[in-house]
Amino acid sequence: MARAGRSSDWGFPRWRGYESGREAAHVRLCDRAGCSEPGNCPAPKSPNSPDRWYFCQTHAAEYNSGWDYFAGLDKEEAESREKAEQQTSAGYRESSYYGWTGSGDGTRSRDEMRALEVLELESDADFDAIKKAWRTKAKEVHPDVRPNDEEAAKAFRKLQLAYEVLRAAEERRSWKGSGI
Repeated sequence: MARAGRSSDWGFPRWRGYESGREAAHVRLCDRAGCSEPGNCPAPKSPNSPDRWYFCQTHAAEYNSGWDYFAGLDKEEAESREKAEQQTSAGYRESSYYGWTGSGDGTRSRDEMRALEVLELESDADFDAIKKAWRTKAKEVHPDVRPNDEEAAKAFRKLQLAYEVLRAAEERRSWKGSGI
């Protein structure tokens, strides 16, 4: 009859794994006052500082919602920093074409969001609502309806471009969804 406490190292103690110790594991708690969850999400204490807060996922999301990365920068510095970041993440932007990643929650790109603003629609608008809004607004400023009106022609071109951006994005989504 075999003993219940027998080890599986066949009598060779060197075969035992290093993880067989029974020490307590170090768990860092969330830095938010009163929270007892593990703090495994680092967040910067200030811009360009190596000091970090360590929050749980809930408090990290709360902290980052109010974070303004471009606070204290003038317009030129903010644009140059954004351009530098876009250059370093160009591979991720390129991969979004193949459906590996996307900006924000992955549903809309920045260009799509701007196009939705032109059409005065919410970010979760479906393509039927986009088409309806585009037709309604295009009828108001179409060059055939308002001839010799430069402002109307400019507004029509802006609407047309916004619709093209959203239509191309919808086609990409339908191609990706079809598995082709």
